[in-house]
Amino acid sequence: MNKIIAFSGILIFLSFISTFYSYFFNSELLIYSGLLAWFALFILFSSIKKKKMLLILFSLSFISFFISYINDFDVNIIKVFAVNQYLLTLLIGVGFLRLIAIPKQEHINQNILPKGKNSFLKTYLSVHLFGSVINLSSLILVADKLYKKAPLTNIQIILLTRAFASDAYWSPFFVAFAAAVTYAPNLSTSTILINGIFLAIVTFLISYYEIIKNKDLDINEFRGYPLSFNSLYLPICLAFLVLITNHFYPDIKVIILVAAFSILLTLIVLSIKKGLKKAKQKFINHINNDLPNMKMEMSLFLVAGMFGISIGSILIGLDLSLPFEKFDWFIASILLAIFIFLAFIGIHPIITIAIIGDLLSSVNHTLLAITFLMAWSTTVSTSPFSGLNLTIVARYKVEGKRIFKLNILYALKMYVVCVLCLYFVSNYLNLS
Repeated sequence: MNKIIAFSGILIFLSFISTFYSYFFNSELLIYSGLLAWFALFILFSSIKKKKMLLILFSLSFISFFISYINDFDVNIIKVFAVNQYLLTLLIGVGFLRLIAIPKQEHINQNILPKGKNSFLKTYLSVHLFGSVINLSSLILVADKLYKKAPLTNIQIILLTRAFASDAYWSPFFVAFAAAVTYAPNLSTSTILINGIFLAIVTFLISYYEIIKNKDLDINEFRGYPLSFNSLYLPICLAFLVLITNHFYPDIKVIILVAAFSILLTLIVLSIKKGLKKAKQKFINHINNDLPNMKMEMSLFLVAGMFGISIGSILIGLDLSLPFEKFDWFIASILLAIFIFLAFIGIHPIITIAIIGDLLSSVNHTLLAITFLMAWSTTVSTSPFSGLNLTIVARYKVEGKRIFKLNILYALKMYVVCVLCLYFVSNYLNLS
């Protein structure tokens, strides 16, 4: 069984490498990269515990393809198997950063967790900054230490969910950004970053204000776990390399740059820190054991992509026109509300994005991408069905409704803030 799992990891890695080759040398080979990922999913599918949603999406996809077939609607076979391949490539590439991005635990006092406002600020910033690069690993690293001392408090839950989820507003190393770029490739990166960083700051200010004004939440008794900021060189180096390369080669996809520099930095730093022999062992172990553990995320992206193309084929075949003349802040705010509602009833944002991505390909990509990122960030922190909250519920024995109650008013506040941002961005882009 271990050999089969290791084989699936090799297939995922080959899918990752072949994606780069197809992107730079022969785009027609992208479908083979996608097929390698699908083959790996086929091997791992039986070991996925919660696959009800996946089976539903599979069934609906085949029904939709059948409808397209009998009506002679065009189906893009390459997109069926590879529409989210670049998104998956980013996920794989960023995953390698875990080999070098986890701060050394010996730098942190293991016996006494620091407390008070200062600890809150440092812990929040730690989860946010490291989460922007190594994603969920940063939250688990901090939450594990907090949970070892005592059950998670309300302040700790607020910090963990919001500090991490707000990365989705701006981080080019986050899966949400890759999804946005996949379906809105002609976006303005600088506009996305400025708007996203602003929203991340607002998230912190709202959260901090709520905590200090709530008598039931005593911030002076908050116990935190600030990570070592010696590792900040990594996100800084990544951001610098991506921005500089993008400046000189603007035609190269940002997600390709992030994925490429992620694995390149991993190889270089790991070799310097551990030596070539140990670095090779860790790298191979990551491929054989850690890549297959991505099966849930990978399956969701692959199956959601297929489902989106299947529905899109019908919509395009029916030649439906958009229910609005122009895509401005008002339409974007309605779309955002729909995203949030669907996420709250269990439909992941990637599924919704996959369904409407092609349908809205003619609208302004910058405003569309910002809407996608807003929806992802707002729902991830609050929806009981988000991967973030499901992880906290399962790993730290926290009730989903408790997280929902702590964050629902925050989500409503952020929706209002997001609508205001959509208004200003829309005017800046001359769309209103």
